[in-house]
Amino acid sequence: MAGIYLHIPFCKQACYYCDFHFSTNLTTKRELVEAIARELILQKDYVNGERINTIYFGGGTPSLLTEEELDLLFDTIHENFSVSDAAEITLEANPDDLSLSRLRQLQSQGVNRLSIGIQSFDDKVLQFLNRAHNSQSATVCVEEARNAGFQNISIDLIYAIPGQDDDAWKQNIAQAIRLSPEHISSYSLTIEDKTVFGRWAATGKLKVTEDDVAASQLETLVTLLGDAGFEQYEVSNFARPGFESRHNSSYWKQERYLGVGPSAHSYNQSSRQYNISNNAAYVRGMQQNIIPFTLESLTREDKINDFLLTTLRTQWGTDLKKLQQLYQYDLLADHEQYIKSLCEQKFALLQNDTLLLTKSGKLLADKIASDLFMLR
Repeated sequence: MAGIYLHIPFCKQACYYCDFHFSTNLTTKRELVEAIARELILQKDYVNGERINTIYFGGGTPSLLTEEELDLLFDTIHENFSVSDAAEITLEANPDDLSLSRLRQLQSQGVNRLSIGIQSFDDKVLQFLNRAHNSQSATVCVEEARNAGFQNISIDLIYAIPGQDDDAWKQNIAQAIRLSPEHISSYSLTIEDKTVFGRWAATGKLKVTEDDVAASQLETLVTLLGDAGFEQYEVSNFARPGFESRHNSSYWKQERYLGVGPSAHSYNQSSRQYNISNNAAYVRGMQQNIIPFTLESLTREDKINDFLLTTLRTQWGTDLKKLQQLYQYDLLADHEQYIKSLCEQKFALLQNDTLLLTKSGKLLADKIASDLFMLR
């Protein structure tokens, strides 16, 4: 099974923390959607005829697409790929775009999973982040999505926001739980250089939240969501049993996927390719049937390191036998003492030839993975 990711690079306004590729100039949206449809046709052989198990509209803000633009993309996918009848079809959306009529239209077009970018239920925080919605519309859109018939709803939350204390964070979690989504993704606020927050931090206007505060708020999140029946199946992702994101899980399981649109990434198990992060240049290329991308051929070391980085973050852990079978690499032989130390410190455990991180180990997942990397 394979997946398709479509990057829709448009937003109504720029969130102060976001460094994803997007434009607030919506006048070129139709032209760019047509270019994405063209790329889908040109790339139809990328997944080697594998059945499409997941389709994911990300961004940017895919909920800005009109009904006709979304129809064009769906029609192009179904004409050029074999899509499973049970495919998970996710669309990222902002609360201010989701009227009841819009929700019903999305469902009728085949969207069966919504990922709603709420980020916070605190109006002051939403203003600070420069979000376009308020807390009331965030709550209402989840309720209306349920009324429209959606049975798989995910919401996004951000923690480690400067000035947000633990009590305020707990209130956000409580409100998320009250809305009873099937899935919650939650990320620590990261200050990126080329963002408004990055510029504020560089001039001292913004005080960045300390790492220990961020770790504490993540621990609070894990505990409260666990008590409410959510499983932490990946460091930043929590789901009720059976509602794990199939699309994102395919990334962590090294399944092949095609990414289309400006800045989109693709992976076919032997290489990665990265589309240009420029809307005008992307459209010009597609008008000439040329996909403007950079290709990265993966070495054995790259593949091993990718395997470690992605699998360690999940509840399934790193399958040491699979690592040996795929890449003839014995992780235990190379890192016996380090892994023994991780287990003694209760950051990890070895179980049925699988290296699993504990709750405390997941707080250090990226550091542990980098310590285990093969040097290039």
